[in-house]
Amino acid sequence: MPANERTKRVVSADCRISPKQLSGMTKRYGYLRVSTSDQSHDRQTDGLLALCDELHVETVSAVKRDRPVYKALRRRLKPGDTLVVWSLDRAFRSIVDAVLEAELLLKEGIAFHIVNLHVDTATPEGMLVYQLVGAVAEYERKVLIKRTREGLASARRRGVRLGRPPKLTIEQLTDARQRLSVPSVTVKSVATDLGVKPWSLTRALRRLS
Repeated sequence: MPANERTKRVVSADCRISPKQLSGMTKRYGYLRVSTSDQSHDRQTDGLLALCDELHVETVSAVKRDRPVYKALRRRLKPGDTLVVWSLDRAFRSIVDAVLEAELLLKEGIAFHIVNLHVDTATPEGMLVYQLVGAVAEYERKVLIKRTREGLASARRRGVRLGRPPKLTIEQLTDARQRLSVPSVTVKSVATDLGVKPWSLTRALRRLS
């Protein structure tokens, strides 16, 4: 795409409009997140523009709960609309957070489309897959929390003095483990989101194994 044409499609720093027009009053809103301004999201952006009426890009670390771009977008969503994300790890803090948010969207009559998982709750098939993903995510969350606590207790019984990387909590380590279970997610990207070095994250997770 020529640079000048791409620039015209940027209506603000965090929102891009595609030329795709849908019939009716409902719209498809794309959302993706990058941790820093240095991270490239062009591939995801181009993929989402082909599927959405609008695309909103937020630059914020995964550990930050305050997401002004998403909050503003969330207020615009209405029944019949669809929220489209490229992948769960690029849009939300964890799979569990994504599932919880999707539950709220569905209660309001808003569909949820996860592109890389081919999940679209607007279709019966997509809803079935989403429910399965949600059940698995909830189960994995509980198992990871249990293992983390057992690992801490075992280390204490062995007399190990437990150190914790700055600003990393058990919840963050649990989320990190869950994100790293996805093949496409790297230790470096998760460590960047958490604000630590990759080796620090790896060492912290190894202590709890």
